[in-house]
Amino acid sequence: MNDVTVVSIGQLSGGKRRLQLDNGEIWVLYRGELRECALSEGTRLSLAQYEQIRHEIIGKRAKKRAMHLLEKMDRTEQALRKKLLEGEYPEDLVEEAIAYVKSFHYLDDERYADCYVRLHGESKSRGKLLMELQQKGVDRELADRVLEQYEEARDETQMIRLLLQKRHYDPKTATVQEQRRMYGYLVRRGFQSTDICRLLFES
Repeated sequence: MNDVTVVSIGQLSGGKRRLQLDNGEIWVLYRGELRECALSEGTRLSLAQYEQIRHEIIGKRAKKRAMHLLEKMDRTEQALRKKLLEGEYPEDLVEEAIAYVKSFHYLDDERYADCYVRLHGESKSRGKLLMELQQKGVDRELADRVLEQYEEARDETQMIRLLLQKRHYDPKTATVQEQRRMYGYLVRRGFQSTDICRLLFES
């Protein structure tokens, strides 16, 4: 790769500047960073300078931005990618930022889908949930799998409730001994301990 030249510098809000390079790339840098890197219109960057600015300044900022966006709210990979690209980070640095947050499990589409379904599952149909998950960037196969797991869990919850009713178990008045006895009864029938505990103690 040959030297890269800064073609133009435009002003953005918040002390930011938008640089157009002659290789077609866009950089967004702060005014102080321009001074620090001695960048102005017509500046020629060697390959070493070009790579240093991209990775040491823009790449690191993309990772920090990705972390900040996920701290504010959980997002799908597609939604995070869209947000970073809107900030005019170069595509390869966006992918690096996504790989970075995924390595710490801050970005997990399956976790996102599971939380979304548990939050809205009681008020929306399966078709509606599937459509919304896909609109948010969740893969169709993953969305189907999460919905199936949710429906299975919901069916088991209903079965536990019916068994508790059949055995006249009341969580409001049950003694510790009754709770233990009922817990063992349900575990032996293959129900998940988390579901059992939640229903044994629900008010």
